[in-house]
Amino acid sequence: MYAIPLTENAELRLLEPWQDAEFLAHIDRARANTDPWIPWASRSTDLESARATLQKFADKQAADSGRIYGIWRDGILIGGVMFVQFDATTGNCEIGVWAEPAGEGHGLISASVRHLIAYAFGERGMHRIEWWNSAGNTRSRAVAQRMGMRLDGTLREQSLYKGVRHDMEIWSLLAHEWQGGPKEA
Repeated sequence: MYAIPLTENAELRLLEPWQDAEFLAHIDRARANTDPWIPWASRSTDLESARATLQKFADKQAADSGRIYGIWRDGILIGGVMFVQFDATTGNCEIGVWAEPAGEGHGLISASVRHLIAYAFGERGMHRIEWWNSAGNTRSRAVAQRMGMRLDGTLREQSLYKGVRHDMEIWSLLAHEWQGGPKEA
């Protein structure tokens, strides 16, 4: 089984369609944290839609154009990271994250992101990693900053959520800037 230890009691693993019930229970716990920031959170409301979300990423994984990972702490799914987009031909990809309240403040998101960055640059030879976040999502912005990403710019009123337009920030990290990255969470 594919698993990367993050701490003594936490690990990073692929998140697959057969885990739809566990994923749905997790998203229900995480919904207040994720719904404003992650579009698929508001669409994963029952087993069928949760499985469809995971299947979308399984299809992306098969096409080498994205993938999704869960973070388990003490055997419970508490968050995750993903390659939202992955294009080996151009050398560009995008990383995204989410967590329920039990997954916040333990450094697990940062540790997981470091693994994805190391994989993208070190194993896959990617050139550029992007990070998109709503300007109002300060926790997401903080992860980008901890990874050494630079703010490329802000797309004003780019995202629509419940009738309100939100600015989106785009951060990036280039392979030559990484050099193993920061070690502290």
